[in-house]
Amino acid sequence: MNPWKGLNKLPKNIWIISIASLINRTGMMVLPFLALYMTNDMHVTASEAGTVLMAYGLGALISAPFVGKLSDKIGSLNLMKIALVGSGIFLFFYSLIHNYYYFLVLSFIWAIISESFRPAAMSFISNETKPEERKPSFALYRLAINLGMSFGPVIGGLLSTINFSLLFYFDGITSILAGLYLILSPIKLSVQEEELPKHESFPLLKRFGFLPDKGYLLFLLALIPSSIIYMQHIGAMPLFIVNDLGYTTATFGIVTAINTILIIVIELPLNNAMKHWPNWKSMFWGAALTAVGFGAMAFTENITVLVITIIIWTFGEMILFPAAAAFAAESSPQKKRGAYMGFYQMTFAISFTVGPWFGTFIYGNYGSFVLWIGVLIFGLISALLMLTMKRQNN
Repeated sequence: MNPWKGLNKLPKNIWIISIASLINRTGMMVLPFLALYMTNDMHVTASEAGTVLMAYGLGALISAPFVGKLSDKIGSLNLMKIALVGSGIFLFFYSLIHNYYYFLVLSFIWAIISESFRPAAMSFISNETKPEERKPSFALYRLAINLGMSFGPVIGGLLSTINFSLLFYFDGITSILAGLYLILSPIKLSVQEEELPKHESFPLLKRFGFLPDKGYLLFLLALIPSSIIYMQHIGAMPLFIVNDLGYTTATFGIVTAINTILIIVIELPLNNAMKHWPNWKSMFWGAALTAVGFGAMAFTENITVLVITIIIWTFGEMILFPAAAAFAAESSPQKKRGAYMGFYQMTFAISFTVGPWFGTFIYGNYGSFVLWIGVLIFGLISALLMLTMKRQNN
């Protein structure tokens, strides 16, 4: 069976959004290198660098549910255009800021603008597809993102050896170009209506119609620990590779690209082979592999073992997040999809707020071994929580 079969039959709008994401993610290099930039160029501590990443996550956390509601009000397409162009313009200011506290504020505001794209994109894809088109549409979207990110870290690693400010310029330009592509593309909306989910809801949620239903909230709670672990790839992992293992920032960019290249080549056929698996089963194994992959870094002393650990948690990512996105889409009513996807995005905002900061704090104060063993335990807890989704999935 050809795992790529049928992608050309997906709605044109999904291809347009995916191409815009490809353009944007080709320049996605600031976040993976931000901790290195602050510790090497601004000479702050690992904990202080983690605090800046926490400020970014806090901005995304605060904005996520409100951005989802805004998406329902002004339209997810309009919100994506604003997010891309606004984020691109904002990135240029980073090269002008050298004060640590200004960096905190800047990162907080940038997150509010930049992270509004994700729930809007997920809402758009969910609304513009039929149920049978949804999983391949999310797979195409993730393929575009990861194809772009296979170039971003490598380019970022090379630019960082010349001047770190070039990363801000390159990332900003690609964001603006992606926004202009959306603005100029002929998109005709064709929203698909569907029934509301039949989960039990809290009375308060019914009254205000703002928070998701009970089953959806339990799903988000189960997803958060794995998401926190995954965020170590932009928090403690760069510091571990450069400081503990002694490799250069360029090497970090190359080994990070292994993750995205694997996703580009394997994710679609892997998910095609697992398409009959219930979402809860995929999420359990995805969370378990993510925990083992990052946890195994406690025993990593050379680049060979490092690459193996990256391969393991990459398989976890490829299994976990498509299943989680499908579960989120299938559990959200069309008229409130932006709000629901905002809350789904909020789990990643929580993870971004807590993950990099806590990871760099543990790394800076207790060392990498304690960090990765703790990550392993925390991730296995998430995997066990995914088993409780069996009833919700049914």
